[in-house]
Amino acid sequence: MIITRTPYRLSLFGGGTDYPAWYSKNPCRLIAAAMARYCYISIRALPPFFDHRSRVVYSQIEDVHTNDSIKHPGVAACLKFLGITDGLEIHHDGDLPARSGIGSSSSFTVGMLLALYGLKYKTVTPARLAKEAVFIEQSLLNESVGIQDQIIGAYGGLRVIQMGPDDEWSTGPFILPKSYRNEIESHILLGFSGVNRNASEHASQKVANIKSGKTKSELCEIQEITETAIDRFEHEADIKEIGLLLKKSWNAKIRLSTALGDTAYRDIIDIGLSNGAWGGKLMGAGGGGFFYFLAPPQTHNRIKAAMPQIKVWVPFRFDTTGSQVIFASDL
Repeated sequence: MIITRTPYRLSLFGGGTDYPAWYSKNPCRLIAAAMARYCYISIRALPPFFDHRSRVVYSQIEDVHTNDSIKHPGVAACLKFLGITDGLEIHHDGDLPARSGIGSSSSFTVGMLLALYGLKYKTVTPARLAKEAVFIEQSLLNESVGIQDQIIGAYGGLRVIQMGPDDEWSTGPFILPKSYRNEIESHILLGFSGVNRNASEHASQKVANIKSGKTKSELCEIQEITETAIDRFEHEADIKEIGLLLKKSWNAKIRLSTALGDTAYRDIIDIGLSNGAWGGKLMGAGGGGFFYFLAPPQTHNRIKAAMPQIKVWVPFRFDTTGSQVIFASDL
């Protein structure tokens, strides 16, 4: 049995520019981080004693006679990509809900690939995991997804991702003093709206807008803000300054698609800002899910009290490890 643990993603600056339709012609950078909340995948070879050949357990249970019959798109695509027809038992568990703007689908794909390679006694690099996860989601599943989620899931940590020209990308750790990282952590207030959505559906509109040139000015503005944010992080700027940049970036991001402009979700951000937050954003491509604020710690309780409709607030910490095999046994 192999068990993998893969972090979810917190997008800081540059979200929306990580689609190939944009960065292939407009090289740019983004900042994202892994959070210490995880997707877990466990896989074991299934002995031929059962009526089914493979079992897949997630929000549903699938017992199938051939792996070609598996309905879960991520599982089916990963098995097809690696040419695996053997009987398997696969379980998925997550610390946070899927389809909520935290890159959960990509964390699943990365963790699934790592577990399947583990069953083959193969070691793979984070770069290979990320690239193969991107290929599976964009080319095999034909999903309108960017690349930051797969990269953060594979590598972990706080990172700067350089994208373009063409389909090229590279990444390195964003090295900041531990005391400054801790200060950033203490200012992040992460909440869940209670709404799940399909990110690829919302992202399709964003990609269409990129290809038509409708959002060129907004994406250029987001790029400029990201470069400023990188500079301010490197100079250990006051968190208020970072928060105000986040607010500016959010105002540009909500013009990328109608899903981000939904009044209910804009109201959440506005309430946070009016109760002491310096900046905030809805995470992911839009339509609901998680959101976060950069706000003085002493205002966090006031912000929460102003939003009684938000039932779940998640304490935030950075992850530093990326996707890992946390258990392996031949038994």
